[in-house]
Amino acid sequence: MTTNSAQAAVEPNRLLGLEQAMARFATPDALVRVGGRVVEVSATHYRVRGLSRKACIGDVVEHDGPKGRRAGEIVRVTPDDVLVSPFETTADLAIDTPVFNCGPLSVRPDSSWRGRVVNALGRPIDGGPPLAQGERHASGHAANAMTRQRVDAPFKTGVRVIDIFTPLCFGQRMGVFAGSGVGKSTLLAMLAAADAFDTAVVSLVGERGREVREFLEDTVGPKNMAKTVAVVSTSDESAMMRRRAPATAMSVAEYFRDRGDRVLLIVDSVTRFAHALREVATSAGEPPIARGYPASVFTELPKLLERAGPGTAGETGSITAIISVLVDGDDHNDPIADSVRGILDGHVVLDRSIAEQGRFPAVNPLASISRLSGRAWTDDEKTLVTRLKAMISRFEETRDIRLLGAYSAGADIDLDVAVRQVPLIYEALGQSPADPRTRDPFGDLARHLKAREAPHGQQAA
Repeated sequence: MTTNSAQAAVEPNRLLGLEQAMARFATPDALVRVGGRVVEVSATHYRVRGLSRKACIGDVVEHDGPKGRRAGEIVRVTPDDVLVSPFETTADLAIDTPVFNCGPLSVRPDSSWRGRVVNALGRPIDGGPPLAQGERHASGHAANAMTRQRVDAPFKTGVRVIDIFTPLCFGQRMGVFAGSGVGKSTLLAMLAAADAFDTAVVSLVGERGREVREFLEDTVGPKNMAKTVAVVSTSDESAMMRRRAPATAMSVAEYFRDRGDRVLLIVDSVTRFAHALREVATSAGEPPIARGYPASVFTELPKLLERAGPGTAGETGSITAIISVLVDGDDHNDPIADSVRGILDGHVVLDRSIAEQGRFPAVNPLASISRLSGRAWTDDEKTLVTRLKAMISRFEETRDIRLLGAYSAGADIDLDVAVRQVPLIYEALGQSPADPRTRDPFGDLARHLKAREAPHGQQAA
């Protein structure tokens, strides 16, 4: 290579370096960093002096520690200092450590995120390549109520007991209320496999680390994972990460909705999200008002859940939210369950007694309700469901009497019908993740009853 050729090869590199340097210092923020120094460190937070006049609640701060750069979020601002809750489980800093304000945390999702697993900060944790960043930041707030489209387009989930008793519409927000160990995660995975959606976003909050990979790889499966973005924050992560995970998942869902996708958002569970809110709020000095929960918890819940739903007028996308509520001690009237029930557009109740009978999904059709079912049922279907609930109610309320042997066939015609048909209805509603998705739930129920009633009719003849 000649001298002139070598100089020509070096010259573009110099020009590129000069261009990058000029871009780096094009804004004043690159020249001056606003920071302060640590004055107090505790197990859950630390205080920084010098940022009070240059920081807002929600801003992210960073510092350099022995294990690299660490970050936290400002949760309280006073005239003298700011209170920071770290994203890592340990603060990893000492007194007088310099801390710099980086502004509010934002997420920039991209269509290439489908099939990936990210943490609450939107960073990949699946060992794959770095994530591409979208062109714009997520809005982080709900649209004006008068600008949203109405929720009126029903769809089939493929789960018979849901499609019959609590049908859903695109853009609806449905809660799944359940205690531990009654098949909640399995039901959520069955709903995630619905063919009606273009994209699924799954937020696993406070889950056991062992179950995350099993849930995504086995329960959700590779086929459905290809259209899914998983946002994971395990139980051993800090309260700030568990607090951030549902908001990050909602931002990802909003991005795909704004693209025109029909998005299914699953949050498992909002109760652990509330626990993280409680931990952060109490460390910031908020007083508890209901079973240890501060008032800000009940403010944050609707702020998050109201972001789901249909897009604004003229948009075709929607976010259908399935929100899991882990009922502490099987108490369906605990503060979080009661508050979320009033925010959502319906609730599916999983009953432990049904699960103990080996009936899955363990949905209690009498305790479950969809506030938009009238827009999904036809008149005939509504009449049929009313009759089915009446039979199931009669069957369940007389269970103890029948077990004692006080029931006599022929004394009550309605009860006779219930005793004969309700067990067959329960059989028809049973479904596992391996079973094929149903497209005609009422037809499947009718065919099952007809097939099981036929032998009895032949014997009677």
